[in-house]
Amino acid sequence: MNSGVLALTVYFVFFALVHSLLADPRFKNWARRSLGEAFDRWQRLTYNILALFMMLPFIIIMSFMPDEILYVVPTPLSWLMATGQALNALALLATLRQTGISYFLGVAQLQGRLLEGGLVTDGFYCYLRNPLFFFGAVLLWLSPIMTINLLVFNVLATVYFYIGALHEERSLTEVFGSEYEDYRKRVPMILPRLRCLGN
Repeated sequence: MNSGVLALTVYFVFFALVHSLLADPRFKNWARRSLGEAFDRWQRLTYNILALFMMLPFIIIMSFMPDEILYVVPTPLSWLMATGQALNALALLATLRQTGISYFLGVAQLQGRLLEGGLVTDGFYCYLRNPLFFFGAVLLWLSPIMTINLLVFNVLATVYFYIGALHEERSLTEVFGSEYEDYRKRVPMILPRLRCLGN
């Protein structure tokens, strides 16, 4: 195992543990009891800022640690893959708009709006329960250039997207109860169904 792969793996485990702890409903309930109303106002924005800073070591490791190119997809197939990445990026933005970009970023909470509407089950959420994780994973895997470090990162990120989806579903069950349980029975978790069958 080269030093880049080792560094990526060790740091990814650390990142996943911290990120999962801060997203865990039990931790959030404890923090809410300790900090009061300020927690609900500042939690999401702080969480996002911390996540951004914690992404920097990944960029450093993948830029400067030993690596090796596994393949480079030739044109015109690489153009198709790049187009697929762009479409997935647009789908990510559309998904964020559905649930509220200001809520996702934490700005709405600072303004005292703790939830934007009810459970979203239309749009991309009609096809799968976790479109953000799905589009994020597809965006990673459509890279026309693959190195050993990028491959390791993509595998770890894909596994973590699945674990993150499980965490998120626990939180959504706590918030929406039986409404979310009914939604779970109708709509797949990660891999989208081919057509929306209605809500």
